[in-house]
Amino acid sequence: MTGKLYIVGVGPGHHDHMTFRAKEVISESDTIVGYETYVNLVSDLIGGKTVHRYAMTQEVERAHQCIDLAKSGKIVSLVSSGDPGIYGMAGLIYETLAEGGWNPKDGLEVEVIPGVSALNSCASIVGSPLMTDFAVVSMSDLLVPWEVIENRVESAAQGDFVLVIYNPASKKRIHQLQDTRKILLKYRKPTTPVAIIMSAYRESQTIVMTDLENLPNHSDKLGMTSTVIVGNSSTYSYKDLMINPRGYKSKYNLEEQTNPDLKVQ
Repeated sequence: MTGKLYIVGVGPGHHDHMTFRAKEVISESDTIVGYETYVNLVSDLIGGKTVHRYAMTQEVERAHQCIDLAKSGKIVSLVSSGDPGIYGMAGLIYETLAEGGWNPKDGLEVEVIPGVSALNSCASIVGSPLMTDFAVVSMSDLLVPWEVIENRVESAAQGDFVLVIYNPASKKRIHQLQDTRKILLKYRKPTTPVAIIMSAYRESQTIVMTDLENLPNHSDKLGMTSTVIVGNSSTYSYKDLMINPRGYKSKYNLEEQTNPDLKVQ
């Protein structure tokens, strides 16, 4: 019997926004593996299946079990929030397989099912903050030294990138976002728009629109399910939305088309 391993993105967390393919492969699978919170997101799709739930810090064990189960002939779906290739389980699965000499052409069949990543879903909720180049940085320094993360933040700030921040805070992760804010304020105005999106597209969804100056006032909204979007020098707020100009204004005389009475001086 030939097994298969699907690495499934179930993001953003609401069935209406989950991809058709993600639902399809979960239906095809006889075994579901994942971090408990992510498994709960698809609880109504996995009735009658064998389910293996894991705690947050058991990624390596999760990867080995998925591979072993698939090699034994099971059709396995490893569920991951958002997109499994963006801070998800796809990398660890491929690393583990590569260490064992796996050959994609004739070895265990593996398929990554892309999902809607946090940066996509969160951006859609708060307007159009990612219309120009942006950078994505995780504040988690469990796998990447904090000094390296600081350098990446500094480079993104110097380059005037919109910054998307994953894992902004946790019970043990306190100074990271504070340090990031200090770096950003070296290059950006205190009034730079900031959006905090918590549990996007889930029942507990919470949105806070603020700015760099007042970001510390919303520490209670920062956690592992939060994503922070910090605008660049062009980003502006409009009725609780973040807008990042795409550049069409100058190219197509957007003001004149919107308001014919407006004359360009």
